Amino acid sequence: MYVLQKKNLLVIPRTELTYPAHTLKMHEKAAAAPTDHVMPDFEDACPYEFKGDASRRVMVEALNTIDFGNKVIAIRPNNIRSKFFLGDLHAIMLGAPDRFHGIILPKTNEPEDIVHLARLLDALEEQGGWTTHVQIEALIEMPLAVVNAYKIATASPRMAGLIFGIADFSASMGVREMIDDQNRNFHYAKQATAVAAKAAGLHAIDNAYLRLIRPDTPAEEAGKIRAGLREKSAGSRDLGMDGTWVIHPQQAEIANDVFTPDDAQIAATKRSLEVYHRLGGGSIADPETGEFYDEATTKAMLMDLAKAVQAGKLEASWLAEMAEKSKAVSGYDILEVMGRVA
Repeated sequence: MYVLQKKNLLVIPRTELTYPAHTLKMHEKAAAAPTDHVMPDFEDACPYEFKGDASRRVMVEALNTIDFGNKVIAIRPNNIRSKFFLGDLHAIMLGAPDRFHGIILPKTNEPEDIVHLARLLDALEEQGGWTTHVQIEALIEMPLAVVNAYKIATASPRMAGLIFGIADFSASMGVREMIDDQNRNFHYAKQATAVAAKAAGLHAIDNAYLRLIRPDTPAEEAGKIRAGLREKSAGSRDLGMDGTWVIHPQQAEIANDVFTPDDAQIAATKRSLEVYHRLGGGSIADPETGEFYDEATTKAMLMDLAKAVQAGKLEASWLAEMAEKSKAVSGYDILEVMGRVA
């Protein structure tokens, strides 16, 4: 989870928009996009001719001049083994203090990668006069990273989340189909990433869907692309992902919708929790619907409603009251344990 300290906001992203960092126009479009999080990219999306000072100048200008509202801004430098990594980090940390919230570390393979980055951030925050702390999301893109996912997730108090990166993982595994059947072909790796993140109290983000609708895309094909994005996102949500990368603002509406309970779901879940506590808890059947409730199922309800609070559809105070009732019986607050509250 991201804690936006100056705005007193907790953000568990449903949508993270990734885009090239080397053009100001892309930053302006990202700032206007309906996403929870933006991720300007110095790495894979940045052409080689713009790596280094050219893209860094644009990135620092964007951070200092563009209003990104309440979005999380997390920057993806070149990977830690690249000759550009240190320069990217120095440029943004010293050129735009307190103007962004996180670093997304690509090609994270071992916890030592996170420890190294965290130590650099310690020094650069002090040197740059930061008054907030930069958080870290790690990209799980290689087989070794999947094996080490929990160690990576717990390598630093700066950790906010894990992101599954499908393209490099697919290449390293020799799996050719990474779009239509991805939740089947990468079921283990995706859920291993989500499990490691949740075990550490972090958020888990799924990879991008790599098909886009172009101006000349026929209507029938556009419909299939939208359906594919929805199916992929719903499948990853049911593997434990909290949100997904998007590669264009056109994907945001569907992705936000998938990772947010709708009004009917929220109303039904609220009612179920209220009935459960009114009837005294334990193992009970809803007298109206016949649904079975117990402490475990109500904790799932609390987790679902935390997403509604994130989306501004439910009062946080109501959810906190329900969580406190659960804690009084079970001894723990599921929302605290899973990092759903600050």
